[in-house]
Amino acid sequence: MPSSPSLAPGQSPAPAPVTRDRRADLVVVLAALALAFWVTSGMWWDPNSRTITVNSSDQALFEWLLAFGGHSVSHGENPFFTHLINVPHGVNLAVNTSITVYAVAFAPLTYLIGPPATFLVILTLNLAATAVAWYWLLSRYLVSSRLAAGVGGLFIAYCPAMVSHANAHLNWTAGWLVPLLIWGVFRLRRPGRAVRGGIVLGVLVAVAFSIAAEGLFFTALAVAFFLLLWALHPARRAEARAALPSFLRGLGVTALVAGVLLAYPLWLHFAGPQRFHGTGFDPLIHSEDIAAYGSFPRRSLAGWAGLGTSLAPNPTEENSFFGIPLLLLAVGCFVFLRSRADRAFRATLTALGVTAVVFAVLSWGPKAKWDGRRTDQLLPFGVLDNLPVINAALPSRLALVVAPVIGLLLAYAVDELRARPPRHRATGVAWAIGFAVALLPLLPTPLLTSVREPIPAFITSGTWQRYVSPGGVLTPLPLTIDVYPDGQRWQAYALAHRQGEFRIPSGFFLGPGGPEGRGRIGPVPRTFDSLMDQAGRTGLPPIITDGSIKQSLADLHYWGVETVVLADRVHGAKFDVDEEALRRTATAILGPPERVDDVWVWRVPPA
Repeated sequence: MPSSPSLAPGQSPAPAPVTRDRRADLVVVLAALALAFWVTSGMWWDPNSRTITVNSSDQALFEWLLAFGGHSVSHGENPFFTHLINVPHGVNLAVNTSITVYAVAFAPLTYLIGPPATFLVILTLNLAATAVAWYWLLSRYLVSSRLAAGVGGLFIAYCPAMVSHANAHLNWTAGWLVPLLIWGVFRLRRPGRAVRGGIVLGVLVAVAFSIAAEGLFFTALAVAFFLLLWALHPARRAEARAALPSFLRGLGVTALVAGVLLAYPLWLHFAGPQRFHGTGFDPLIHSEDIAAYGSFPRRSLAGWAGLGTSLAPNPTEENSFFGIPLLLLAVGCFVFLRSRADRAFRATLTALGVTAVVFAVLSWGPKAKWDGRRTDQLLPFGVLDNLPVINAALPSRLALVVAPVIGLLLAYAVDELRARPPRHRATGVAWAIGFAVALLPLLPTPLLTSVREPIPAFITSGTWQRYVSPGGVLTPLPLTIDVYPDGQRWQAYALAHRQGEFRIPSGFFLGPGGPEGRGRIGPVPRTFDSLMDQAGRTGLPPIITDGSIKQSLADLHYWGVETVVLADRVHGAKFDVDEEALRRTATAILGPPERVDDVWVWRVPPA
């Protein structure tokens, strides 16, 4: 029967010679780093001036979060709530992707090299660390072959979903957390380790919540579902029953430790000011197209060859996109392993297979969609979407659970083929060709990058300090939201370079104000920001009346804005911005501007 160990830490395979193991470890680490630098290579030429083309808004947000995190540490401010944006209400960062642990841990680097460069360092390390962490889990606990562990770890770290989320998502690319959490969970089954294991897992849970809360939730769901299926299998029932007391004690310690560490963030998340339920994104839009599972991603060799598709809601959410060859290979690996497995390992394979299928179906969202065409067929997620916490998740991201399952099947299959090679050489060649045909088209290509508008000298030189009182409110035009990220970029620069604080109305964040009490992106629009958005987006200055002037001034006074600033070049994350239309509109409301350095400045008259 097979030599493949079950998915349970603590059952390490017999070690190979130490020198050979270390050489293999080094090769995988170097391969992981090389691929990470390859994927992010477009930004390394000049991190301060280049941006990820398809998602410059999220990049600007994470850069701001890094700057704010360092500022909160050095100034003793609350890292989970801020009044620097969305004046006068502030923003509850505990319900946003606040990456608090990263912001605090990398604060010295942020002050040293700036938020954009720190963002790039973390993004690159995330990708490499994910490969290394999965390789570590596989090679130390799950398979005997270092080659098998390398194949599995590198695939999971650079699968289409991870490369897609490398388009600026520092939270989702922190995939190194998942194998550590899995290791921590299975470690609880060891007798006498409940307290120590629970403390370690509790700390890991707290770290994961502070970097990628949604990812932690998905990991917990997937691991719990897998364990339930595994424990109910007749071949594992006795083992599960024996391990249950120690496991439950460890989970109790985990809950206590994580609860203490996360008490305040959890209170803010569920009961604090500016909280909301649900999400600002439509689950119908952010659901996986069924056909996407057999399609190729855009940032891959297949996509470079013109075989990529646009079935994802946006380029950052290609959460499946495995391609038909890999799906066939995964099924082939499953059948092959099952044919050689003993009863105990079949329980593991069955639990893995069912978990992958269930999460794939859930990723299809509330209504089925095939090749871009939505049907009225209600799917399981449509029933679950009204449940608390689940209604805050994007269904398409549930597909992220499938990639590690495929990676495990690939690793197990390679391990079995090396331990018990096929009798006929042609069979081994066929397997090698199958792996090449399935994996080579998915090799990642570098992220698309472009030059973004520079931060004005008005900000970098500190001139702004003469136009805003300490802690006062300044706003760029257009007002800062996801498609106009300049305000938070300027603020991040000022914070990271210790120039002091200025606050801004609006901002890119999730907050209350959506339909039926759900969340929305940014605050509810008012007259002034709506007029500016219309001008910048269309290039057609709106008609300004006495009423709109009066209401615009009331909005500016509501926010406490002292100074309005228009840069010569405004960065639009999704479209070009017409600066001339903005200047004419602001002039019609506030009168002629003052030219200061490289910006236009309007002083807001007192109420």
